[in-house]
Amino acid sequence: MTDSSTQGIKTVLHPVSDLAAAKAVYTALLGVAPQADESYYVGFEAAGQHIGLVPGGGPQGMSSPVTYWHVPDIEAKLAEVTAAGATVKEPAHDVGGGRLVATFTDPDGNVLGLLQDR
Repeated sequence: MTDSSTQGIKTVLHPVSDLAAAKAVYTALLGVAPQADESYYVGFEAAGQHIGLVPGGGPQGMSSPVTYWHVPDIEAKLAEVTAAGATVKEPAHDVGGGRLVATFTDPDGNVLGLLQDR
């Protein structure tokens, strides 16, 4: 049997309208420079969490932050949550470096994310 437990929420992506302005605020808030600093994404590692800034609301059309639960097997967890009533919003896909992400909605339409590092 595969371990489908989560490792907790370790990643939160915030949609932003002005990436440069948001980067300055989050740098001041977190007290660290961004680990990833691109025109399409700015990411910080702070206190064991990953905080990401996604310009223009991101590819999912996010309008509020999305929390990402870290899991050892993203496909197994997607199957588990959909069997329980969730709806897949964005299927698992590689976002670089072997990292897989997916999003789903709970019965009330809240968007939740899953993340698996290979």
